[in-house]
Amino acid sequence: MRRSEREITNKNKILEIITGEQILRVAFYDKGEIYIVPVNYGFVYEDEKYTFYFHGAKAGRKFELSQAEPSVGFEIDGSYKLLESESACDYSVAFHSVIGTGTLHIVVDKEEKIRGLNAIMKQATKKEKWDYGEKMLAAVAVFKLDVEKLSCKQNRLF
Repeated sequence: MRRSEREITNKNKILEIITGEQILRVAFYDKGEIYIVPVNYGFVYEDEKYTFYFHGAKAGRKFELSQAEPSVGFEIDGSYKLLESESACDYSVAFHSVIGTGTLHIVVDKEEKIRGLNAIMKQATKKEKWDYGEKMLAAVAVFKLDVEKLSCKQNRLF
């Protein structure tokens, strides 16, 4: 990281940032193009590893790319605040961000699918356990992003 003074390495602070946001942007490689999709997400942090979950249809570009090219990039950001100054060049912005790479999988195991959906719902609502009907479970695709690299950055302490 070029601006090492902005790097966040404290695991609790990284978890706080990831827990506090709602949108994960996933970047796919598509035959020479980059395709970026914003998704609601949930995550699990176990054994020093992050796993993100999101859901979608069992058809379409996101679904097809997850199978054709499962190596992806991702990004989460938030807490933006404009930091004004007297001169244009001295303006800045306060923010935090998490970026990384990983491998995407379609979850087929029913119990893991429920785990992923519960993680997504917990992120959005803070409620941890939900009931899902068989028809719904069969209709939805749950994506699992196994994180391989992750870095966190923050400009200006809040």
